[in-house]
Amino acid sequence: MQLLDGKSCAAEIRSELREIVRLRKLENKKVPHLTAIIVGQNGGSISYVNAKVAACEEIGFESTLISFDESISEEDLLKKILELNSNIDIDGFIVQLPLPSHINELKITQAIDPKKDVDGFHPQNLGNMMLNIPSFLPATPAGIIELLSRNNIQTEGKNCVVIGRSNIVGMPLSIMLARNSNPGNCTVTLAHSKTKNLTEICRNADILIAAIGKPEFVTKEMVKEGAVVIDVGTTRVEDPSRERGWRLCGDVKFDEVAEKCSFITPVPGGIGPMTIASLMMNTLKALELQGK
Repeated sequence: MQLLDGKSCAAEIRSELREIVRLRKLENKKVPHLTAIIVGQNGGSISYVNAKVAACEEIGFESTLISFDESISEEDLLKKILELNSNIDIDGFIVQLPLPSHINELKITQAIDPKKDVDGFHPQNLGNMMLNIPSFLPATPAGIIELLSRNNIQTEGKNCVVIGRSNIVGMPLSIMLARNSNPGNCTVTLAHSKTKNLTEICRNADILIAAIGKPEFVTKEMVKEGAVVIDVGTTRVEDPSRERGWRLCGDVKFDEVAEKCSFITPVPGGIGPMTIASLMMNTLKALELQGK
């Protein structure tokens, strides 16, 4: 078993981006500027946004964090998005999900200028992805693809099972893995809560990706010998032994599954850092596409 170390891979990407920023500064070119909007006090979202801001600082990007109380109206949030769309200093921005229940997430996503949609959630960017037209790819699926690529994991002709069909991870990732590209060219099964014989289906997977949001859902009975296992789950579970009272838990029962794998991602330190690295890559791409 070999760990797919997203933490070290993401550090490598940040180092590459830092060098690009250094050269841009020497040439008196604009430095990428990422803005993040967060609504409310969701602990996981706050930690995640703070990590994005820290990554910007390390690389040399400019960053702006905009925080709103969870009582903000949908109309006021939309006004802020339109303001950012027209701000030429902001190259890319994100609205951290989830949003409070009174705000329509789809309406918010559609309001973001596709050229600044560095999360890759806008329907135009998702459509381009489906047609294999260059676009901003959703950060988590793109991070997974990058991790597979940098570890020289063969995907062509492999059976891949993705558990979870969210618009953020499972659905776009299934498309990206099936595309005629490298990594890609997988035969993909997209499994979900209505899938029958899930254990049997997963046991046939050369590459198994768990993105269902249920802690330790994938057990050793679901994994075949030598499989590559990607754990996208990051659920906070209570842990009185920790000073903070909780720990991050993945969708895979790591201790028992790891012994059967050829490669496996840890939680934390697997896909989370790669998601942030992908977001940074998209932000640089946004700047370059706008010809700045």
